[in-house]
Order: sequence, then structure tokens, then C-alpha cells
Amino acid sequence: MKLHLQFRKTILTLFGIFFSIGLFAQGNGKITGTVSDKKTGETLIGVTVKIKGTAKGLATDVDGKYALTGLSSGKLTLVFQYIGYTGKEISEVEVNAARNTVLNVVLEEASSQNLTEVVIKGSFKKESVNALYAQQKNSAVISDGISSDMIRRSPDRSTGDVLKRVSGTTIQDNKFVIVRGLSDRYNNATLDNSSLPSTEPNRKAFSFDIVPAGLIDNIVVSKTATPDLAADFAGGSIKIITKDIPDNNFFDVSIGGGYNSQSTFKDFYYGPRYTQNYFGFDGGERQLPVSKNFPKNTDATNALRGNSAAQITAINKLPKVWKIGEHNAPLSQNHQLSFGRVKEFENGGKLGAIVSLSYRNSETTRPEVQRQYYTYDYNDRVNTFSTNIGGMANFAYVKGKNKISFKNLYNRILEDKFTYRTGTDVGRSSDLEYYAFDMIQKGIFKTSLDGDHQLAERNKLSWTLSYANITNNQPDQRKIGYLRNVGLRDDPSAPFLAANTALTKENNRFFSDLNESLYGGAVNDQQIVSLWGKNATLKGGLGANYRKRDFAARLLGITLINANQEIQALPLSQLYSTSLINSGVYELSEITGNTDKYDANSLTSFAYVMLDQSITDKLRVVYGLRAEKFNLNLNSRAVTGEAIKVKQDYLDILPSLNLTYALTEKSNLRGSYYRTLARPEFRELAPFDYYDYELLGNVAGNTNLKRTLIDNADIRYEIYPAAGQIMSVSGFYKHFKNAIEPSIYDQNSTPAFSYFNTPSAVNYGVELELRHSLGFINEESALKNMVFYVNSTLVKSKVTNPTDQPYLVKDRPMVGQSPYSINAGLQYNALDNNLNFSLLYNRIGRRIANAGGQRFGDVYEAPRNVIDFQTSYSFYKKKAQIKFNVNDVLNNKAVFYFDYNQDKKYSPSNVITNPTTGAVTKDEILAMFKTGTNISLSVSYSF
Repeated sequence: MKLHLQFRKTILTLFGIFFSIGLFAQGNGKITGTVSDKKTGETLIGVTVKIKGTAKGLATDVDGKYALTGLSSGKLTLVFQYIGYTGKEISEVEVNAARNTVLNVVLEEASSQNLTEVVIKGSFKKESVNALYAQQKNSAVISDGISSDMIRRSPDRSTGDVLKRVSGTTIQDNKFVIVRGLSDRYNNATLDNSSLPSTEPNRKAFSFDIVPAGLIDNIVVSKTATPDLAADFAGGSIKIITKDIPDNNFFDVSIGGGYNSQSTFKDFYYGPRYTQNYFGFDGGERQLPVSKNFPKNTDATNALRGNSAAQITAINKLPKVWKIGEHNAPLSQNHQLSFGRVKEFENGGKLGAIVSLSYRNSETTRPEVQRQYYTYDYNDRVNTFSTNIGGMANFAYVKGKNKISFKNLYNRILEDKFTYRTGTDVGRSSDLEYYAFDMIQKGIFKTSLDGDHQLAERNKLSWTLSYANITNNQPDQRKIGYLRNVGLRDDPSAPFLAANTALTKENNRFFSDLNESLYGGAVNDQQIVSLWGKNATLKGGLGANYRKRDFAARLLGITLINANQEIQALPLSQLYSTSLINSGVYELSEITGNTDKYDANSLTSFAYVMLDQSITDKLRVVYGLRAEKFNLNLNSRAVTGEAIKVKQDYLDILPSLNLTYALTEKSNLRGSYYRTLARPEFRELAPFDYYDYELLGNVAGNTNLKRTLIDNADIRYEIYPAAGQIMSVSGFYKHFKNAIEPSIYDQNSTPAFSYFNTPSAVNYGVELELRHSLGFINEESALKNMVFYVNSTLVKSKVTNPTDQPYLVKDRPMVGQSPYSINAGLQYNALDNNLNFSLLYNRIGRRIANAGGQRFGDVYEAPRNVIDFQTSYSFYKKKAQIKFNVNDVLNNKAVFYFDYNQDKKYSPSNVITNPTTGAVTKDEILAMFKTGTNISLSVSYSF
């Protein structure tokens, strides 16, 4: 917490410094861009850029970027020259004093037959198309990406919005990413060259909606591996680079509100609410007492028994937070402020800063969450209050062939959930009323320091140092149930009685704290070498990432010393009143176990070497090796108290080979082989056993999990009809050894959700992609401004269950793998790109959420049709924008079910009766609900 407060103070100080400096006011025109190699896509450092007919010029910096400033409005001709490359002269470059003109240029190596100075002439429009072509065609791997130019032309506001436009990716809950139908377990992400820490404590996932789209320089989703990529992925590796030096000074403000069809202006129920909650902080009102009069552990709690005065004192120290409030849910809020400053110095150096602050708040309701499986027949009403505050602060200094960047991210999420459950538990022959108050505070702070240095004409060095801190605090999750025997339903005088005579995992007050720190560092060297008369890029690097986590939980509660139905029948608001507590009828109980605490650390060290080589003018080969050494230590205790020490020590040699053959100027044939892996998360290994009241079962880790090794092969044919357009077909094959999957262990009366390794799994499929302008239908109509795109993946996967228990099925699909996914969209822009429309469609085939056991079958997630609509209009010289969004127009139900009738769909009416025994078999529901259609409107202005 101190670190987070320190960071906020630092950022606010830097914010004030850069804002007050007024670094420089610029009213004249400006031309900026990047110069890169036509064949490899590598940026070129030291390219001379001149305005023809003048002495004004400069050289591209260490990022291959240039910026010509102080220009008068009009049309200019720029000349680009570089040793060993054919020069270019670009005419018709229009300068406008009101905005920045972006011109990206590609240069081609001069042929050995003609090394005399040759200059190719072209126009601004043609060169812009050439640059985009080069970016599309020249990736070393099978990948898809979006540049800042494309983002600028879209109405997207967050990284989650942007990723929806990347081929082969699907976004869940507007923040979690799926690539090629594989869930977040098999994807990784980096932000500004360092690993992106998970924002979820119990899964490998990151909320991509916390990074503003306007601050993104580019996003690349790699679907195959090269040695310089972290190896822990099978679906995709997502690389996000944020801006550090803006092209112009800017100050942007965005204000937005939203409406949810089943929540806004409707009844919303909640626990105690404090002002701090609206800013992402609890304020301490729900935290575990730290007073000397409150017991520190289970032994101290048990020692209070028989001491009535000490019991009363201790119980009164607990937060008194049983009140249930009610009001109509307001509109959601989504606000953002961003500003950038850049200063150029007389010595040729340039200093830049970009700072962004964001705020989101919403109150949403799921009025009917059905849970009908095993002995349960429940209906939940779930009310969720959520606040998200975030900040980014990026600073960079560049001079000539050197650049230093300092980038920071802070995000804090407070989610306060109140659940009211009614229904029947046949196993206990009881009707039930159940209350759960559940608040979670999550914080993430990430900072990185990066350097890029051109050491010599053909040698470039880069390095990065990073630190991240993650906190997850669950203060006083309160759960209490009231029961009534089903035989008393028709007796109006028979009350529901609170189950507070004994403490259980279903009825308790749960406090937990998680703190994790991540340290990382890497250095990379890139050398241009000559092989067989052609330039090749030799690249090598090494680095390490260290993670350390501490977790502790306590389970306490207030229980009746003697059963008293008169007290048990009291409503929740009176059940734990001060007068009752002071009367001495209650005692403080604790069931914190030995497994409710663990600490862990891991060290991942890596080194790699790779060569990017053109064998012929058409054939390019990128190949090499990556070595990763992984050490993990986790310490906890068994239920009986014995020490548990989990140790993992792996050295993995991971080869990769990527071939690209340029069939024509507009088409490529690609092939690749690479080995990757997936490692268990700390939570998946820890023996900590947590009762999940939503799943109605215990969730625990598995200390015997192994890492997964994955062999991958891909082949792809791609054609680029025009800039920004693509048609491709890909085939891929993946073999998983010891795949990590969530499962249900059901030998006990209460279902247990955990994780296990399946010895072998295969995954293969075909991916089709099309992105094309509809202008070919009629170039003279509005269709020329309309783009249609579709990405479809067909996948077959097969897993053979282990032999540790008699599973209901022997073979099944992989957990989380959809047999198909469809992403389609239609985009239209008009009025000089001021008016934009976007219509998106997504559907993912049914997939297993949890593997079943010997009593419970596999849990399937049914397909949903999702349609999103977005429109935006820019006005007042493109300084102002209004945006209208409709998300999840159809609002299909989310269904997680057991397919007991085996008809491969959720069909509750399909009941199968055994003619011999009379036993009835039908599908059962783990969870079924609607999230509502979200409608939002935002207005932004750029000063």
C-alpha cells in the first residue's frame, strides 16, 4: 500500500512539472514518420531526411523515427537517403498548420549491380500504401497487428476495443482475450517489453480494458514463436507498446455514461457503502481488527472460550456491516483525461511525456442466476458495485542514436458484490435463503526503464528493467444461510432459521490478503551480418524474471453458544445486533486451517540466439533456439500440519523455425515449427482450499502439477489485395504433453474444483481470414468506404483422461478449446473519416469449462451470439468526438451446463428415462444468466 501511495505522489508531481513547463507551443506544421526496410520491416537508424530545395533536414533516431517541425502550410517534397539503400523522393506531402502529417517510408537495399546513387520518385499517397504493405507482409512470424495510425482512425477507447479488430482474437467481458479459441491460460502478454502481470489472482489473465487506446503505439498478436518471444503460450503472444514521445502537445478529455438493460434505474441491493469505495478504496471499515484485544490466530480465538467479557470485547471489534441498502442503480460512468508534452532541445535531443488518468464506475445486476445441479435448485440475485481508477505516465528522452524510456502503469479495482439466494437443497431436505457480501480490492503497479542504443552502424543494443506489484485484498466476505425443512413449506408460522450454531466454510467471515512482486530484466543485441552476399540479422539476448507472492487467509464467525430458535429466526439486520452481542449469547469461532496460508517464489532465466536470413530474394528464414530455466518454490502446510514444500526445476530448450516465401509482390507462403510451454500458476499449485459460494464447491490447488510442453506447427497462405486488406488460410497442429486443465473431483459430498495434468492432448485446425473493401462492387458508391472482415477457426482437439479415477468419459475435447470461433465485422467511414460505423459479430462453439470426474460430467459453456454496434462522429476540426456504443445487442443467456443426455447442446426438455430402473437423466445447470445489453455515450475533446 505504501508503494502505491508513493507512486501516486510521484506521478502527480511529474504531472505538475510537465504541465506547467508549457514545454513549447507549436502553431506551425509538422511531418513525422518512421523509415523501415522494405523486406524485413526493421526500422532504419540514421536515414537522412531532407526537404528538397532547402537546407532543412535531419536523421532518423534510434527508433527509425523523424520529425520535421516549424513548417509552413503547403505541399513539400521530401528526400530520404541511406547508405546501401536506394533513395526516395516523395512529392505531394501536404503540410497543415492545424495538425500533424504522418508519412511512413520504406527503403529497399540497393542491388549489387548498381551501387551508384539512385533515387526513386513517388507520391505521398503511394508511399503511405507501400509502408502499410511492408508492415503487413514482412513480419517474421504468423501475426496480426494494429498500428497507432489505424487506431487513430477508429473510435476505440481501450486496448480491449482495439483487440476486437485483430484477426483471430476474441474478447470476453470486454477485457479477457481468446486467441484461436484457446483461453487466457494459453496466451501471454507483454507491455512495453516486459511481462504483463495477471490482474486476476486465481487465473492467468489480464484486463486489457485498463490501457487507453489513444496511448497505444502498436499491438501485435504473434501466433507462432521466435526465440526472442517468451515461450509460455500456445494460442497467441500479445505485445503492446505504448507511446512515450507524442507527435504533438495534446490535452484530451473524455466523459461518458452508460445504461444496462437489466440494471440501470432498477432495484439495486448492496452492503454498507462508503465514500472511499467510489475511488477504489475500502477505507479500512471492513478490515480485520488489529487491536491487541482481538485474537491473532486460531489458538488465540479458541483460548477465549469461557471468558464471556473477552468474547464480547473481541466480537465488538469486528466490522458491523450487515446492513442491506436499496436504491435504483444509476448510469455507469467512464471518464478519461490524457495529456502529452514534447520539447526539442538545441542539441538535437527530445524529451516527451504522456500521462493518462481514467475512472469507471458501475452498478449492475444479474436478477436471475439459475443453479440447478446435483442436489441444488437455486436462484441468485447478484448485485455488483464496481470502481476502476487507472493511471499511466510515460516519459522518454531521445538524442541521435540513443533513447531512454520510463513507463508506468497503475490500476485499482474495487468490486463489491451482494448475492441473495433462494431455493432448495434436496440433500439437506431444506429450503434456503442465503446472503453473501463479497468485496475485493485489486491493485496493480508496473514500472519499466528501457534503453535503445545504436552502438555502431550495424549493431543495436536494447535493455529493460521492470518492477510490478500486485495486491488482492478480500476484507470480510460475509456469508450466512437461513434454512427451513421442506416439510414445513405450507406452515406459515414455520420460520427460516439462521445456520449460526456452528462455523462452516459455507457460513463464515473470510479475510484474505495477497501481495506479489515481480522483478524483470533483459538485454538484447542485434547485429547486421553478411551471409551469402545478403544482409542478415543476428540477434541474441538474455534476462530473468523473479516473482514472489505471500498469501494468508482467516475464516472467523460469530456463533450461538446455545441454539436458540427465537434468535435464529431474527432478520439479518437484527441477528448480530449490539444488544445481542453484549448479552453474551454469541462466541467468536475460527476455522482457519493450516492450508490457508502459503508463500511462493519463482525465477525464470532465459537466453536465446536467432538469425533472420534471406536465402534468396523470395525466401526468408528466421530460426534459432531459446533456453528457459525455471525454478519454483512454494511453502504451505497440509491439513494435519505437516510442512508442504513444492519445488519445480526445469531447463527447456525451445527451437523455432519460421519460413516465408514471397510468391508475388502481394502474397506469401509461410511455414513454421516451434516448441512452447505452459507453467502452473501459484494458485493452481497451492493446497489452499476455498469455498466458492457461487460454484457451490471447494476450490483447491494441486501440488503435483507439472509444466506443459507444446509442439506447434503452422502453415499459411496469405494475399494482400490492397493496403489494409488480406485474404489468408492457415492450418495448425499442436501437441500438448501434461496439459494443465481445471477439473471437478467429486468423490466427496461437496464438489471439489481443482486442476490436473492430462498426459497427452492434440489440437489441430484451420483458420480462414478475409478483410476486404467492398469498393470492388462499385468504386463510385459509398461501398468504397466500407470494409468487411471475417475470421473463422475450426478446431479439433482430443484429450485422454488420466487413470487416477474411473471418469465418466475416457476421451473429450481440451478444457477451454472451442471447436469453432467466428468473428465478423462491417466498418464504414465517411465525411473524411469523421463519421464511423462498426458492426461486430462473435460466436464461440461450446467448450468445456471444467473437466468432469466419476460422478459429475464435464461442464460445458454453451455458444452465445454476440453483436456489438459502434458509431462515432468527429467535429470541430476533429477536436471533438461523440461516440455511441451498444454492446451485446442480443443479450443471449450464458449457460454452463452438464450435458447428461449427450446431445451436444443444452436441452433441458430432452429427458431420458431408463426403462429398467426408471432413472431420469437430463441436462443440469451449473450457472445460467444474462448480463444485459450495454448502451453507452461518450463525448471527448482535444484541446
